[in-house]
Amino acid sequence: MAETITFTLVKSGIGSTKKINATLTGLGLTKMNKTVTRKDTPELRGMLSKVAHLVRIEEI
Repeated sequence: MAETITFTLVKSGIGSTKKINATLTGLGLTKMNKTVTRKDTPELRGMLSKVAHLVRIEEI
């Protein structure tokens, strides 16, 4: 497993539930096409699985 994971917001959270929007904010994804690199943890993987339909995930 890679040490870091990079993900990009490719679809807007507008129209999603408050829980989904809170997850996006917690991940640091506040604008479209914003790319974030974080340490790969089980907690992060869980958050990404909740918003998988809105993000593109690239492992480094």
